Amino acid sequence: MAVVQAALLGLTAVLLAAQLKPLKPEYAVYLVLAASIGVGFLGLARLGVLLDTLREIGNGIRIRHVYLAALFKMAGITYIAEFTSGICKDAGYSAVGNQVEMVGKLAILAVSAPVVLSLVETLKVFME
Repeated sequence: MAVVQAALLGLTAVLLAAQLKPLKPEYAVYLVLAASIGVGFLGLARLGVLLDTLREIGNGIRIRHVYLAALFKMAGITYIAEFTSGICKDAGYSAVGNQVEMVGKLAILAVSAPVVLSLVETLKVFME
């Protein structure tokens, strides 16, 4: 039901902001920002369920915790970067939003580098 709550909150905020924008555009931006934060918190509540599921999967099969930690970090980076970028773009600052997306992608590359190096080492062993 969190999806329905998020959809209703987002839709209500957008409809109110559309009515408010001709009168006070800055208030419309604040309203959408507040709704975005509310929807973000609804998403974070569901993220805990996902993390618990991934932990159970990791405990059920033999995966090094380094890989699961990298996966969690990548999911968090993606969520934060997309959320922030969307808010920047909605406020009319798409250049800032694009830069946030770029930094998020670079951060994901940095977090995934040890996993890629481990994969290359494994491939070297198989090729010898």
